[in-house]
Amino acid sequence: LGRADTRRGTPSSKNIMITSSLETDRLWIRRFHPNDVASVHSYMSDPNIIEHFPENLFSYNDTKNFVESNLNENAKNFALIQKFDDKLIGHVVFHEWFAPKTIEIGWVISPLYQCKGFASEAALQLLAYGFETLSAHRIIATCQPENSASWRVMEKIRMRKEGHFLKCIFRRDRWIDEYFYAILIEEWKKS
Repeated sequence: LGRADTRRGTPSSKNIMITSSLETDRLWIRRFHPNDVASVHSYMSDPNIIEHFPENLFSYNDTKNFVESNLNENAKNFALIQKFDDKLIGHVVFHEWFAPKTIEIGWVISPLYQCKGFASEAALQLLAYGFETLSAHRIIATCQPENSASWRVMEKIRMRKEGHFLKCIFRRDRWIDEYFYAILIEEWKKS
């Protein structure tokens, strides 16, 4: 479970998006469809998933708004579909960060599909698309230190930890820390 935080800055006017489906061995990464709301709500209303998000639990209406806000060319979140049964198992975050040629990625996997390598598989595809198709200079990801599953994915896909920001996000009446990971295009090409 990786959490992308767009509060740090607003994406530049150049819109980066996944215009068609991306494919891995086991997954499709595609734009959301209006009928995805129930599947997304099944995990975004789970307290264990939302624990690492700045938002509170998603109501059904929150989930509907989330999906609707990601149906158009301004989408920052994309559905993660298991190929063999066409089930929505989570979503990925993919958008231009506030710095030019810098993309932020993240992932949210339904508890039923965690610990199966789906987050790493999807994240590697996002890195490849960002660097090889969009010519990104840098790709970043963030998470809280307690979210060991997320930072392990970041390290598995060869991102490096650039920082541990102490008490930098105020959430639910307390300050929390954040890890910041990144990979540069030249590091991607060497791996």
